[in-house]
Amino acid sequence: MTTLYSSPDCAYCHMVREYLKKKKVHFKEYDISDNPKAFNWVKENAPVIATPVVDIDGKIIVGFDRQKIDAALAR
Repeated sequence: MTTLYSSPDCAYCHMVREYLKKKKVHFKEYDISDNPKAFNWVKENAPVIATPVVDIDGKIIVGFDRQKIDAALAR
């Protein structure tokens, strides 16, 4: 399961979204700016409160890091 936590004006969120689509990865996306439950999830599970945060089967990746995303998807 892949989940993207994003915010509306985040350029890196857009980059992650497009990268996952390009790789044909099915994912759910939550906007932490208007979803308190998603915001709290990021607050409790990510090392910093920032976007994007990608959760790939429990592997948490903050920011747009292709190598980490690819490695997590390969597992």
